[in-house]
Amino acid sequence: MATSGRSALLSSTSAGSKSTLESSNPEEDDGQNLWSTILSEVSTHSRSKLPSGKNVLVMGEVGSGKTTLVAKLQGIEEYMKGRGLEYLYFSVHDDDIDDYTRCNAWVLDGDLYHKGLQGVAVPVGSIDDTLLLITVDMSRPWNALDSLQKWAAVAREHIDKLRVAPEKLRELEHKIVKQFQEYTEPGSGEDGAPQRRSDEEEGVLLPLGDNTLTHNLGIPVVVVCTKCDAISTLEKEHDYRDEHLDFIQSHIRHFCLQYGASLLYTSVKEMKNLDILYKYLVHRLYGFPFHCPAQVVERDAVFIPSGWDNEKKIAILHENFQTLKSHDSYEDVVVKPPIRKIVHEKEIQAEDDQVFLVKLQTLLAKQPAVTAGRPVDTTSRAPTGSPRTSNRSAAANVANAMPQSGQTSEGVLANFFNSLLTKKAGTGGPGTPGGNNTPGTVRKSGSKLGLSDVQAELDRISNRETDSDLSNANDTAATDGQDT
Repeated sequence: MATSGRSALLSSTSAGSKSTLESSNPEEDDGQNLWSTILSEVSTHSRSKLPSGKNVLVMGEVGSGKTTLVAKLQGIEEYMKGRGLEYLYFSVHDDDIDDYTRCNAWVLDGDLYHKGLQGVAVPVGSIDDTLLLITVDMSRPWNALDSLQKWAAVAREHIDKLRVAPEKLRELEHKIVKQFQEYTEPGSGEDGAPQRRSDEEEGVLLPLGDNTLTHNLGIPVVVVCTKCDAISTLEKEHDYRDEHLDFIQSHIRHFCLQYGASLLYTSVKEMKNLDILYKYLVHRLYGFPFHCPAQVVERDAVFIPSGWDNEKKIAILHENFQTLKSHDSYEDVVVKPPIRKIVHEKEIQAEDDQVFLVKLQTLLAKQPAVTAGRPVDTTSRAPTGSPRTSNRSAAANVANAMPQSGQTSEGVLANFFNSLLTKKAGTGGPGTPGGNNTPGTVRKSGSKLGLSDVQAELDRISNRETDSDLSNANDTAATDGQDT
């Protein structure tokens, strides 16, 4: 700028010297020419600055990653998600003219209740400086097609409400068509610059296909499929195969053809295609050069710029179909999986060991006393006329007369009678039929002892002792008789 100012000063000085005879005040003429040159340079430099007021309107379902995506473009890690209409921005810098500006990014809430706030982001005066970006959550591909159609209809409704002049709207639509037809594939040179068309090719534009730009909004549209790192999860958990992924991509690309939109698969988690998205946005809004070719090889990093795709290229995906057909319904192929109900079990906190033992000790203390392995029968029994009633009383007296020391004495008594019965079962003969309890009568193995069994054993013991006493007495008497 200093060099041009110096040359302007010299030219004005020479011009002033030539017009000395014609002008009465040469100093005023020199100053006027100098200021005119300076103002002209400033005006030219101001026109080369980056324009301000460009807008990116972001739409998509709740949880599709709209705010996170724009925050990554802005270069911030911590951000607060809002409601209704969020405002963010990302910086745009031009190294050639050393100028920068901010591109406005308006994130519309996923709830359709807030769709009326589009008027704040895209007023009628800034529609030609606006780009529409629709996000699709690839972790839920069964909602992809419905989501695209819904938000495109919301944008169409808003543009219709703006009541743009028909001439202005036709101009915007023609601009989108021209950009689509004039797309050139980037060359294979070192600089990656697009291949230049010849003069004949520039004058002839290829006609649009039958399903191309049938829904022209008049503004550029970019479809961004977020969370593409979830494709591996779809394969593992929902048994998605390559043909399912190709089927999803083909339907999304058909939608993009109808609106003349670009398509990008991104992943904020793995930082895929975020740099390409930024470069493409500033290319479409500010006219920056863009040299990235289309990418269709990697299934989770697809990039298809507007104007590159057509029906024949999409048909290549259909060649890999084995169990699917290209005309199958999207809802029938990409089915929403059943919702798994998560049962939240209540966590049980284990109590302290000492507290548990104290409670157990309290419960044991409340238990009734046990005699001979059976609870004590405290109920009184009415006399039944049995001839063994007196013997039962005697048995009870014998048991009461025996020394007891709590549970240990009762256990010893029970073991004593059990041993006697076991010994008798091993040596005695079979029991006599009927209800008579003779010494040879043995209960079946595994049955519990009753009072009648105890009584029979006591009777057998007492009878044996009586017989022994009588035999001893007879022996004594015989001995006395012999002595006499």
